[in-house]
Amino acid sequence: MNPQAKLIFTISLLLGTTITISSNHWIMAWTGLEINTLAILPLISKSHHPRSIEAATKYFLTQAAASTLVLFSSMTNAWSTGQWDITQLSHPTSSLILTSAIAMKLGLVPFHFWFPEVLQGSPLSTGLILSTIMKLPPITLLYMTSSSLNPTLLTTLAILSVAIGGWMGLNQTQIRKILAFSSISHLGWMTIVIIYNPKLTLLNFYLYTMMTAAVFLTLNSIKVLKLSTLMTAWTKVPSLNAMLLLTLLSLAGLPPLTGFLPKWLIIQELTKQEMIPAATLISLLSLLSLFFYLRLAYCTTITLPPHTTNHMKQWRTGKSTHALVAILTTMSVILLPISPMILTII
Repeated sequence: MNPQAKLIFTISLLLGTTITISSNHWIMAWTGLEINTLAILPLISKSHHPRSIEAATKYFLTQAAASTLVLFSSMTNAWSTGQWDITQLSHPTSSLILTSAIAMKLGLVPFHFWFPEVLQGSPLSTGLILSTIMKLPPITLLYMTSSSLNPTLLTTLAILSVAIGGWMGLNQTQIRKILAFSSISHLGWMTIVIIYNPKLTLLNFYLYTMMTAAVFLTLNSIKVLKLSTLMTAWTKVPSLNAMLLLTLLSLAGLPPLTGFLPKWLIIQELTKQEMIPAATLISLLSLLSLFFYLRLAYCTTITLPPHTTNHMKQWRTGKSTHALVAILTTMSVILLPISPMILTII
């Protein structure tokens, strides 16, 4: 892709995200979401492969439908209350429509079907943007309207997302699809607590973004898309593979690592709100996603391929992202001991 075009699309992405997260009026928030959608489409379809074009089409249709629902929800609210302010969403029908629209934008169950397909058809760099930056504007809208949303509906969507995200990821061999289902599962954890402690949702999102960025950048460095090629990737940069193992275990939420922090705090918050059955259920369902993270980690460092491979083994990757990967991986592994300081910040 032309560097100038790429620069324009990247600036448009940042502009759209900034407009949405800093707006008070529903029309401005909708405008930011539309700019985001239009800016990411060329980045999804830049390889001109039929699968990329299909992914861009699916993305466009779902996001356009979700944006229409956001507009419809805000108009319904303005019709009944006379308020266009995002924080003044008091009409129950409007909040129901908005929850559906945001669930569609984020890829929460039952509106999740587009996300694995779109991620599978996108390059790894675009997949990173789709999994992280593109989730920020919808989560911000949820954050701003959290006081007027329906707790039962959000809890149901969250538990279903963790269940389906873990269950459908078990059988995948394509790494991008595994990361898509991982994203759906993490979004379930963020959604369940947004009404009770919205800042905790944002903390979870920041830590998830950091760990996912480390995974995507590592995979992009060693050019791996399938589990079978991941098994032979240890010859390229052994140290990078060891770092990928730690990041995957952190993403799974194992205790000594950073990924355990949001899960621990969310379970604690749910227990405070006397939602012990929901906390128990979501903890048990996260074991499903733990299985495919362990499978990825096993393929990364522990397994040697049983057959000789035909492709050339590479001992240097020639990528300049190693310093960034090192920083992100370090933060993904060692932030748990400073959790009291993080809690005083949020």
